[in-house]
Amino acid sequence: MPPEARSERLVALLMHLQRRRSATVPELARALDVSVRTAHRDVAALRAAGVPIWTESGRGGGVRLVDGWRTDLGGLTSREAVALLALGAPRALAALGLGGAVAAAHAKLAATLPAELRERAAVLAQRFHLDAPGWFRDEDDTPDLAVLARAVWEQRPVRLEHRRAPGADPLERVLEPLGLVLKAGVWYLVALSGGEVRTYRAGRLSGARLLPGRFERPGGFDLAAWWAASAAAFERSLRGVRVSALLSPRGVRALPAVLGVEVAAEALAGAGEPDGQGWRRVEVGLEDVEVAAGRLLALGAQVRVTAPEPVRRALAELARRVLAAHEDAAGR
Repeated sequence: MPPEARSERLVALLMHLQRRRSATVPELARALDVSVRTAHRDVAALRAAGVPIWTESGRGGGVRLVDGWRTDLGGLTSREAVALLALGAPRALAALGLGGAVAAAHAKLAATLPAELRERAAVLAQRFHLDAPGWFRDEDDTPDLAVLARAVWEQRPVRLEHRRAPGADPLERVLEPLGLVLKAGVWYLVALSGGEVRTYRAGRLSGARLLPGRFERPGGFDLAAWWAASAAAFERSLRGVRVSALLSPRGVRALPAVLGVEVAAEALAGAGEPDGQGWRRVEVGLEDVEVAAGRLLALGAQVRVTAPEPVRRALAELARRVLAAHEDAAGR
């Protein structure tokens, strides 16, 4: 059995005893879905780890926690307890002003869990790490993020300045923040503006000041569902050109690496049946003619664009320029 599974079971046993204060070994075995022999070993492991457990034989006996001793694990499940201790306080939570709360929970768990579980969590933390930002990009500077987070929690309107693009003149806005979303290292604020739900890049918001009073959230508003629908609509808006092409078997395999997993999956889901040489017809939406030619060039001879004609011409011209540049380099 993996060590982390046993760690979770030991925490579950500890929490079960904390709730019941006393239980027989067969009862513990049934609660943990293990054998009576395994339950005996787990009880011994907790006692060896320093948990004040004592056993009493005979009628009315069983396994007990010493009166007055608690773990302070609250309503956490065993998996949540181990995961929280392993994760610590990510920078994302610290930026929201929650770093102290998570650090306090981390310290409480570290002080109350048995040593064996603390060591297991430390091992997990050295093997798994969440790095939210994408490659080759810096995180946004978001100095007002904690203020925005407070506005979300307290349902307070904010007055702030919004720059639509770097270097643009700021516009003053009053927003009613509904939620914050972290996407590839970039924070976005979802807020009501003039009665409409809109998305703002938090790094382009500055001078946020809480206003008095509270606003009412729209009934039934679901941040995750709204973000998914909004992101999908935005992605569709970027695909201004529909390209029809033939792909060789190698081209089909390379398509996810060239266009991305989601775009390739959508294209291949509607692909035609392979012809006698394995070529398949696909349709894919891309931003514009130049972008389509540049991205499809990566497929080389494994793609044959059939429509629209502007993309065919742009791809052929780009291929000629690449060939000419290499011939010129070879002649020097």
